This record gives sequence, C-alpha cells and structure tokens, in this order.
Amino acid sequence: MDYQDIVEGRNAVLELLSNNRDINKLLIAKGEKHGSIIEIIAKAKEKGVNIVEVDKNKLNEISETKKHQGVIAIVPPFNYSEIEDILEEAKSKNERALVLILDGIEDPHNLGAIIRTAEIAGVHGIIIPKRRAAAVNATVAKVSAGAVEYMKIARVNNLNDAIKKLKKNGLWIIGTDMNSDTLYYNQDYNDDVAIVIGSEGFRNK
Repeated sequence: MDYQDIVEGRNAVLELLSNNRDINKLLIAKGEKHGSIIEIIAKAKEKGVNIVEVDKNKLNEISETKKHQGVIAIVPPFNYSEIEDILEEAKSKNERALVLILDGIEDPHNLGAIIRTAEIAGVHGIIIPKRRAAAVNATVAKVSAGAVEYMKIARVNNLNDAIKKLKKNGLWIIGTDMNSDTLYYNQDYNDDVAIVIGSEGFRNK
C-alpha cells in the first residue's frame, strides 16, 4: 500500500481543498455538520473527494496533533520541491530570491510556525535537511495554518552542498543571531539572499 500522510484541522483542510491538492479520503466526525465543516463538505463534494463519516474516537486514534477539530484528510505524501524550483519561483515573480535554510529544526511545531511566517514574509522557498530535522507532517501542516500548501520546500541530503549551489546561483548566505540589533524585516534585501536559521557559524559570503 502506498504511504499516505494526514492533514488535520479545519483551516488546514480548507487550504488543501482551495489549493486543489490531491485528497484520497476525507474523514468527518459523525455529528460535526456545522460551522466551517459545512463548507469543507461542500467543497469536497464539488471536487469529488470521497467523504467518510466516522466515530470521533476513530479520529482521535488517527490524529497526530490531537486537535483535529472533527476533520482529517488522508493525502499522498508531501511533494517536496527542488532547489531549482525555489529559484525559479523568484524569477517567475521577477523578485530578488529570498530563501530560508533551516538547520536542525527538529520540533514540527517550530517548523510549522516558521513556514507560516515565511509565507507571509514573501519567502520563495525553504530548504531543510533529511536527517536530524522535522519533516512536513500533520502537525506542521496544522501549525502552519495551511501555509505549507503555498510554500516550496526542498529536502536535501547535505546543507553545505545546498549552500554551495545557492552561492553558484548568486545568492548571499546570511546567518541569524538572536543578539543582533537588526530584525529580519528591517534588513535591506537588495540582493538574492538565503537566511540560515538554527545553526551558528554561517556568515555572509
């Protein structure tokens, strides 16, 4: 059987439906046909998604976040992007590339919060390592409030190799420091840049 992921929570599932993401099955708790659940059911029916009513205890068993709000979508695995896709995203918008490199972000709640902030801040894509770091899962999707559906995320074997590739494409690499006097939204981004979050030791090119 093909590996599947789950997306939980009303806002996250609504974003799935709005973004035309493939949904294998939509699980709705029995008796939850009110509020935004009505909108979710209507959109799912419009798109021909298989809707199954299940006991709330069943959702509790499946849930990873334990905050499913009466709805869980069964979806194919998250479709990661390539670094080239992220750079192309900036070019297609005729914008200076703004990329985040996350080094050692292991808590999915933190990853979700970063994705949510990055999407609002205009980041074109995020790069994460495959090892010793959180991957995109149900918790990440829920905490990101659906922003994960709009963010290109590349998952790489080696961050150093990824940084070298970005440098070859003309990006400046900037490290973050909690003690800095400059906040990210006050930084002058006149060049294509990649910002490293999570690990010290990276400095400007």
